[in-house]
Amino acid sequence: METRIDRFGSVREDKINQLKQLIAESNNIVFLGGAGVSTESGIPDFRSGAGIYNTESGTKYRPIDIIAHDFFIEHPEDFYDFYKRKLIYPDARPNKAHKALVRLERQGKLKAIITQNIDNLHQEAGSKCVIELHGSVFRNYCMDCGKKFNIEYIAAQEGVPHCDRCGGIVRPDIVLYEENLEHENVDNAIKAVKKCDLMIIAGTSLTVYPAATFAQFLKHDRIVIINKSSTYMDLKALLTIHDNVGDVLDKCVPKRVSRKTAASKTTAKKTTASKATGKATAKTTSAKTAAKKAASGSKTSSATAAPKKASAKKPSSKASPKAGSPESEKG
Repeated sequence: METRIDRFGSVREDKINQLKQLIAESNNIVFLGGAGVSTESGIPDFRSGAGIYNTESGTKYRPIDIIAHDFFIEHPEDFYDFYKRKLIYPDARPNKAHKALVRLERQGKLKAIITQNIDNLHQEAGSKCVIELHGSVFRNYCMDCGKKFNIEYIAAQEGVPHCDRCGGIVRPDIVLYEENLEHENVDNAIKAVKKCDLMIIAGTSLTVYPAATFAQFLKHDRIVIINKSSTYMDLKALLTIHDNVGDVLDKCVPKRVSRKTAASKTTAKKTTASKATGKATAKTTSAKTAAKKAASGSKTSSATAAPKKASAKKPSSKASPKAGSPESEKG
């Protein structure tokens, strides 16, 4: 029976070692990340002291009000003025956290990354299993005709970007306040969480819904929290580390798979392949045996039937059959 690791009783290195052990013994890991995953790439978060919500917007409106659906519809000029200055960072590059997650995925342990970020850095780093809950600034589309545009097109336009085909307003493919998340993304995230044997939650204050509630779908308490500030899940988690996400993951995810691990994976693959071959051979053998039996039975039936026909041709010493019987009709 696992016991919860006291987050106050362990020094930093002990916690790092504990996380290494948890990762080593897990084979279906899900990572839930927030803005804190990308701060080391130079992208500010939202709620920290220096976060977007706590700095001047450069307009007369509050940042939290600007990134809402109604505001975008009513004040597209002010929205894009803020958006281009505060929400898009086309020159940002993946940091140690993103790269560590790519390694974990390639090792076959990480099955899904659920991100609240809109910066595309997980994909740029090389991750394949990314569920973007809030969309991406790298995808944009015309609200009238649906034509798609990249981030370079948005950045190059002055003021509100318009479609070069129909003239409609182009908007980023992100989820604003007052808008619903894509049901498919939420469903896929919940399915991944339900199947995982370890959930790592990092760089998020767990105050944005529905992501903040995903942990409730777990069937165990194998949760790791990596965040600079406290969250409501800290005391419920198996392990909590208050530190930079990139530093922690970089130390906990091996840069190379050990020969022993690689050998065991190869052996497992060979065993699986051998079992599959054995099953196929058994089926083939069984089919051949059945065919032989069928052929043998057919020969036996023919041999048995021949004498009966021959004996039927022999003249009978008995009285002639009565009229109306099958034998009489033959004559």
